[in-house]
Amino acid sequence: MKGLELSTLLMLGLAGGIALASQAGVNAQLRQYVNSPYQAAFLSFLVGTVILGAVVMLQTDSRPQLQHLLGMPLWLWVGGLLGAFGVSVSIILAPRLGAVNLTIIIVCGQLLASLVLDHFGWLGFEKHTINWQRIAGALMVMAGLVLTVKY
Repeated sequence: MKGLELSTLLMLGLAGGIALASQAGVNAQLRQYVNSPYQAAFLSFLVGTVILGAVVMLQTDSRPQLQHLLGMPLWLWVGGLLGAFGVSVSIILAPRLGAVNLTIIIVCGQLLASLVLDHFGWLGFEKHTINWQRIAGALMVMAGLVLTVKY
């Protein structure tokens, strides 16, 4: 494996998961102060934008020219919309579902979308045909949701 070792990548992924689970709780608390899930999401993205802006200013990589950005296909800008939707939904659901149920339902959605994206090789993902192992793994995660949901 080029670059980082697999163990480092897995630890980075674990840290990212911890951050995402924590972000939902922090943003849900922020919602109580601003009385709106959308204002809370906006403030969360604002802080993230400022931090990423500072990182971009410090990096040595070349920056794309405005002409290049304006020439990109419009669908490439959808990532921000998807992120805003995901964060807003997590802010709305976190207090109602709790951290475990929220995480599992989000992971279930990610799994279903990922199976389709991999199977067809959409959005630049390498093709990985859906097989019984992938379906069994997804069903086990979904079974976890069923086992943890409180009625």
